[in-house]
Amino acid sequence: MESENITVVTEFIFVGLTQSRNIQLLVFVLVFIFYLIILPGNFLIILTIRSDPGLTAPLYFFLGNLAFLDASYSFIVAPRMLVDFLSEKKVISYRGCITQLFFLHFLGGGEMLLLVVMALDRYIAICRPLHYSTVMNPRACYALSLAQWLGGFVHSIIQVALILHLPFCGPNRLDNFFCDVPQVIKLACTDTFVVELLMVFNSGLLTLICFLGLLASYAVILCRVRGSSSEGKTKAMSTCTTHIIVIFLMFGPGIFIYTRPFRAFPADKVVSLFHTVIFPLLNPVIYTLRNQEVKTSLKKLLINN
Repeated sequence: MESENITVVTEFIFVGLTQSRNIQLLVFVLVFIFYLIILPGNFLIILTIRSDPGLTAPLYFFLGNLAFLDASYSFIVAPRMLVDFLSEKKVISYRGCITQLFFLHFLGGGEMLLLVVMALDRYIAICRPLHYSTVMNPRACYALSLAQWLGGFVHSIIQVALILHLPFCGPNRLDNFFCDVPQVIKLACTDTFVVELLMVFNSGLLTLICFLGLLASYAVILCRVRGSSSEGKTKAMSTCTTHIIVIFLMFGPGIFIYTRPFRAFPADKVVSLFHTVIFPLLNPVIYTLRNQEVKTSLKKLLINN
């Protein structure tokens, strides 16, 4: 792609996850099986929540959004990665790379904000139960959902805008299996210190702040439920534990990737694989397996069909 006679790179070449053919085939089989089994499960969760009149609480509305986000997120990297495993030359166009990067951060940023919204929902439900139905009414839920999508869009647009202003005149080999900010920036034909700093603030610092804020909010919730009844305490503890597990799965890799200088580390590709392919498909499943109401509705749906 040419832009003002500076950018001459028209495509990027992925180095890939590994150069070992045997390991590539092993990862291909494992990811394909995982993808084939778990991805339909996410859509089944959405169908279950939408078809059961008993699952109308805000918690299930947001869980359905999470399943949709994660299912959509899994289409950004995994299908192309599976095709590239079987290809000799792993090439993506400049525009394709920017598009992949945009949707990666659009959906990833949206999911990060959704987890914040879900934490707010649990805080009000457990710590302000008398005000819950008033505060978390349908209009508020839709407004929070819209804000989450808009937040992800703004976050991603900032990333893309910073990348588009960089000149790329070669080399064009990306040391990864997908397009992301740390690898793309390193190929720019200019000093990228300021851009890297802005990226760390936009992605890394925001991720870290949200992560610490979420942990603090759930710590407050757990402290508040200590004096509640045994049944209520058990349910609240189970819900909070589930949310905390997903928070670590979502934010842990993000903090590792985006809160440090964009230099290559040996664990980068493995962390990226789990962050972009494995964990997004697992998050809604974790919620479902630890939620008795959803499991019951899911069984009814499967039996009736």
